[in-house]
Amino acid sequence: MKTKITILLCTLMLFVPWTILPLRGFDWALKSPVAEIMICFYAVFMIFSGIFTILAYQKWHIKGIWMQLCVIINGIYAAGGLAILLMMLPGRI
Repeated sequence: MKTKITILLCTLMLFVPWTILPLRGFDWALKSPVAEIMICFYAVFMIFSGIFTILAYQKWHIKGIWMQLCVIINGIYAAGGLAILLMMLPGRI
């Protein structure tokens, strides 16, 4: 049961970062404070989902083809989220 719930969570985390696209269609989402907060939130979530998926695969030994795919995609998301946060850092200093 724990394995299936973890795989379901990792699968759902694949699609959450794409929800930013419909949100960016609103005018309020393009203004400075809201846009920065939203991008930071999504970047932190992407990093969290990458770490969670890698932990589930390595430490909890939840293996399988689908889990390998989740690790790869969420790992790419985590690297992208880290890059986004690092690119935002010079503007804050």
